[in-house]
Amino acid sequence: MEQVLTLVIRVEKNARPSQTDALETAARAVLAILADERSYGEGEWAEAMAAWQDNHIRKITKRARGIEWRRAEALPGITVHGTGAEVRVFPPTGVDDVPPDLFKLQVSGTDFEDTADLPPLEPGVPVLWLNPTLEMSSGKAMAQCGHAAQLAWWELSEQARKEWQQTDFALAVRTATPAHWQTLLTSNLPVVQDAGFTEIAPGSRTVIADHPLLTR
Repeated sequence: MEQVLTLVIRVEKNARPSQTDALETAARAVLAILADERSYGEGEWAEAMAAWQDNHIRKITKRARGIEWRRAEALPGITVHGTGAEVRVFPPTGVDDVPPDLFKLQVSGTDFEDTADLPPLEPGVPVLWLNPTLEMSSGKAMAQCGHAAQLAWWELSEQARKEWQQTDFALAVRTATPAHWQTLLTSNLPVVQDAGFTEIAPGSRTVIADHPLLTR
């Protein structure tokens, strides 16, 4: 059975997160569950995480507010906070076994905007570069950034993973310029190729993970 990891972003009526904050927080949420002690060894989520990681690392993003969010928070998972964004990540389930309180949440309505200039990139902080030629909803882009962070995580050493975790998984998300994107494609950095379930064509390259400890 195909497995899916669900991300839920909190979107209250008068408190919408910014686009980049949502993407960065989603990526950090995926890293948080990968690193959590419940996700490996004898942990309670280990079996589900292993089954999911051995297949397509499919993710779906939904939104919640008010009582919906409180019900989601009551389910096993991890909430990660950004500057203003809140994202809760849940251990994978079968596509047909998503808990009812998550299944009924809406996928649409996750189109966010950046209303202020983004801060300059900090030296040494991993960057997830978005493909400048693709248009994706915020929810789709959140899932893709989660994929990119996960691919980077898989390639890092145990020590590098620990160091990243100690920074609370500091990272940045930016859209590459067309020229920079072409340069990134010639590197050995992890690149997400979408399965094409929604929005974009199968095989589309969506995000490249530029972690300073990964060789080019």
